[in-house]
Amino acid sequence: MGVSQDLIEVIRKEFALSPDGIHGVAHWDRVRENGLRLAELTGADPEVVELFAYLHDSKRHDDGFDPDHGQRAAEFVRTLNGSLITLSDGDLERLVYACVHHSRDITQAEITVQTCWDADRLDIGRIGVKPRARYLCTSAAKEPGIIEWAFRRSQQTT
Repeated sequence: MGVSQDLIEVIRKEFALSPDGIHGVAHWDRVRENGLRLAELTGADPEVVELFAYLHDSKRHDDGFDPDHGQRAAEFVRTLNGSLITLSDGDLERLVYACVHHSRDITQAEITVQTCWDADRLDIGRIGVKPRARYLCTSAAKEPGIIEWAFRRSQQTT
C-alpha cells in the first residue's frame, strides 16, 4: 500500500506530540484498520485512505483545540508528494481535502474522502465517546456492527 516505513519515520519525527498520546501512533494504526475495512465496503481508494490515517493528525500542536492542524497536515502532504508518496493529481486533492476538513462537521464529499473521515470518527472511543451514526458519512460506517467493532477496538490499551 501507500505507507512505507520511511514515510512513517518522517511522520514520527515531524510529530510534535507524544507518539503515545490520543492522536499518536495507536490512533493512526486504528484509523488505518478502520479505513481499510470500510474501503472494502465503500469502494474507496485504499491508498488514499491509508495515507490519510497516518497523515491527518501529523501536524497537531495540541491534543485539544487545534483548528488549523488539518490545513497544516494538508500542506505537509503536498511537500511529500513526489518523494515519499506518489499520488495522481486527483488522489492528492482528495487526500488534501480529507485532511483539511476531517475535524469539521461535514459528511458530504466524494466516497474516498467520506471513508477517510469515517475511519477517524470511528476511533472517537479512545476518549470515551461512542461513535454516533449521525456524525458518520457512509452507510457502511453507520452499520451498528461496525460502530460496535470500532468502539471496542478504540477502548483497548494495547
